[in-house]
Amino acid sequence: MSIKNEMQDAINDQIQAEMFSAYLYLSMASWFDDEDLPGFSNWMRCQYMEETMHAMKFFNFLNDRGGRAELKPLEGPDTKWNSYIEAFEAVVKHEEYISGRINKLVTLSRKLEDYATESFLMWYVDEQVEEEDSANEILSKVKRIKTDSNGLFMLDKELASRALSPAAVPTILAQPII
Repeated sequence: MSIKNEMQDAINDQIQAEMFSAYLYLSMASWFDDEDLPGFSNWMRCQYMEETMHAMKFFNFLNDRGGRAELKPLEGPDTKWNSYIEAFEAVVKHEEYISGRINKLVTLSRKLEDYATESFLMWYVDEQVEEEDSANEILSKVKRIKTDSNGLFMLDKELASRALSPAAVPTILAQPII
């Protein structure tokens, strides 16, 4: 059974939102590089890759369900923040926004009685719990650090150790590249 047009359109909108997320986090990585915080930049680069993989999961799902991914233009993200606290407040706010979008997709899938899409979306529901928790944890730390250079150095070192799981990477390559 093919995916319904209303669901396809909503997922295409979500692909755009996921790609914007990737673009936003890459912009933040650049800003953190400019602020000489390579660990923070690394964390954002990992977020960029993760968000790209999220978009690709939606892309592949649409194609697997007989739909068609239709890529839409992206607006430019912010490029400057007044502090690393403000940057992570923006991350938390953005992840909460994405969680709301995912919840609306679940609601739509239930309205359309599209149980395959609902099942697929449960991964994103769980993922967003992790995304919000991670962003809130870092925000809490940067708020405690404030302007303490030793604390900032230690957190930067901690964030530098983040790596994308090798198991996650094949998601992008779920479809053959010929």
